[in-house]
Amino acid sequence: MEYEAIIVLLLFGSFLVLLVLGAPITVALGVSALATFLFLDENPIKFVQIAFTSVGAFPLMALPAFILAGALMEAAGISKRLVALAESFAGPVTGGISAATVIACLFFGAISGSGPATTAAVGMLMIPAMAARGYDKGYASAITASSGGLGVVIPPSIPMVIFGISALGMNPSPEAVDTFGEFQSVSIPKLFIAGVFPGLLLALSLLIMNYILCRRYGYKGTAEGWSLGNIGRAFTAGFWSILAPLVILGGIYTGFFTPTESAIVAIFYTLVIGFFVHRELKMENLFHSLQTTTWLTGRVLLILFTATVFGRLLVENEIPAIIAESMLNVTDNIFLIWAMLILFLLFVGMFMETLATILILTPVLLPIAYNLGIDPLHFGIVMVCCCEIGFQTPPLGENLFIASGISNSSIEEISVRAIPFALVAVIAVFIIAYVPEISLWLPRALGY
Repeated sequence: MEYEAIIVLLLFGSFLVLLVLGAPITVALGVSALATFLFLDENPIKFVQIAFTSVGAFPLMALPAFILAGALMEAAGISKRLVALAESFAGPVTGGISAATVIACLFFGAISGSGPATTAAVGMLMIPAMAARGYDKGYASAITASSGGLGVVIPPSIPMVIFGISALGMNPSPEAVDTFGEFQSVSIPKLFIAGVFPGLLLALSLLIMNYILCRRYGYKGTAEGWSLGNIGRAFTAGFWSILAPLVILGGIYTGFFTPTESAIVAIFYTLVIGFFVHRELKMENLFHSLQTTTWLTGRVLLILFTATVFGRLLVENEIPAIIAESMLNVTDNIFLIWAMLILFLLFVGMFMETLATILILTPVLLPIAYNLGIDPLHFGIVMVCCCEIGFQTPPLGENLFIASGISNSSIEEISVRAIPFALVAVIAVFIIAYVPEISLWLPRALGY
């Protein structure tokens, strides 16, 4: 036990010290893992071999492809048309245009797979539109930042791809299988399907809170009511944009192509629509999208490279089993254990970037879930949902910074306005955790 304690202290102690000193998370992960390798008298070549293997997984090819697809769809005018369609349905409903923002994020999230990309694409259009309708800019930014996180829960989702890769090779212990029966295996298509109802539940919680707050603040809908003409024109203009998520998700769910292949289909579809249908995609936009994709992918792969080694050290030294045993010594009530896991993930999400959180904590927490009889598919969805809330909670809160940049509102103002949305999202996550069928029913119903 003392030996494992030294390893944990060396790994996490050096990691946290480096973070406090301002080192990039990749450097902090890599240096702490290498220091532990040297302490264990392991050959440093093993460090490189594990890291190299981590970036060679076939599903990982979906990551840069989905990032590129999201960037191209914004440049091709697809996101703009989806937002216009959502706004046409708002009409005279109290808080209608802010509700349309939630729905637009839901639509765009089914294309981009990224929370910040969804916030930027929808926020550029909807925050000025809400301000023009008399909304406070802080509130407009808060609802956009909160809704943008839906991009990582509604499939396809980049964090789900990363979780699926991190979970590869992890299997439940024989004792867990004997006690709790057969587990659903973790695969990326299965994760995508399992995320549909939780994503809709999170969106519904935001819509309910938006309606309550808009009634309090007096944010009304349009005076002219609904117009079938406006809806029809928005639908006609956005027809090819609506087909984008249907083509991508339909192909995955029917088994016509894999998630990795679907990302390539999304890129090809966007290029055709952008160049030949909408004719808004220019060569300079294409080069800018490629530049954005290269930068984001490189950053993620560097984190993946070092986080995999970090996680492997934890697993090989049975640290997750020790943590699980410690939690069980506190309580064996599954509801209390879920509460501890969720609160821990929410706390970490306030300070750590989403993909890094998943890469670092999956090797630690997934074995705990196995030992406690929690289905790994269910656990993965809850973990991604907790990370979704991290996008709107300071001090890291990437969506808050994006919305602040668009509206010129202060981070403090937006953070205060976003608190009610974060609270209802947390309630929704607890419901998702305590009712496993919300995540697991659809995959089973579709025969996965």
